[in-house]
Amino acid sequence: MKVSLASALGTCFGVQDAINLAMTPDFGADLTIVGQLVHNPQVNESLKKNGVSLVADIEAIDQIQTKKVMITAHGAAEKTKEKLSDAGFVVYDASCPLVMRVHKTIKSMVQKGYFPVVIGQEDHVEVKGIVGDLKEYLVVNNMSDLGKIELIGAPKLGIVSQTTLQVEKVEHLVRKIRDLDCVDEVSFVNTICQPTRDRQVAVRDLADQVDLMIVVGGYNSSNTKKLVQVCEEKGIEAHHIESFSQLKRDWFYEKKHAGITAGTSTPEYVINEVHEEILKIAKETDQEPVAR
Repeated sequence: MKVSLASALGTCFGVQDAINLAMTPDFGADLTIVGQLVHNPQVNESLKKNGVSLVADIEAIDQIQTKKVMITAHGAAEKTKEKLSDAGFVVYDASCPLVMRVHKTIKSMVQKGYFPVVIGQEDHVEVKGIVGDLKEYLVVNNMSDLGKIELIGAPKLGIVSQTTLQVEKVEHLVRKIRDLDCVDEVSFVNTICQPTRDRQVAVRDLADQVDLMIVVGGYNSSNTKKLVQVCEEKGIEAHHIESFSQLKRDWFYEKKHAGITAGTSTPEYVINEVHEEILKIAKETDQEPVAR
């Protein structure tokens, strides 16, 4: 069985910068992260072992025992940062620059008279941060949400996207919004981040070559879920795992070519562990592994 890695996979620069900052030795146990730094269980476990504390969100501010706090890579509203600062905490910001670009873009659209629309998951921490400083806004996640646009009665819409969505989904929704009779003008900036795009393109290319795809990343990782969706749309069997220990040998029986991809919050060592385990499985099932 041949085993191939996607040409682009795993941790992006924004996630890695956030991890490096949180692991700064000077922090020691005097740091609390407000939320999950990144959506990956291994990373969060490493932080805890390093003495870093985690609270669910800003509503858990009373639980923070450290002087220093950190905003996650997913970003946060300015009012959230101000609330922490006003409470006496020293605030460190690990927000991904590409997420903050979305914040700036939507605020610029509002200043130009556009009603702000965010394509994304309303309960996702990134989206909550994007809309947190807006007086009014609309979050659209699927076709069934388009009816809400008629209700707001705004003919000029400024649209951005959550950074981790599937490209085709966002472009499809924007086309449908443009076609609405109640909409006169649309200003759309596709803010899906480049690392997310790169990994989607890479998995799509690899899906044309394999008969099985292993997708590695946190179960609550939006961009990792989108990689699974790409495989499903291509008609390729895909399994989403967080760790090599979740691999099952029967997935690989009678398979000729297995592919591996991973979300932007998945560390390299986790990917390597999965890769090595798949090569072992191939050997143990009397199939000659060929690594590339």
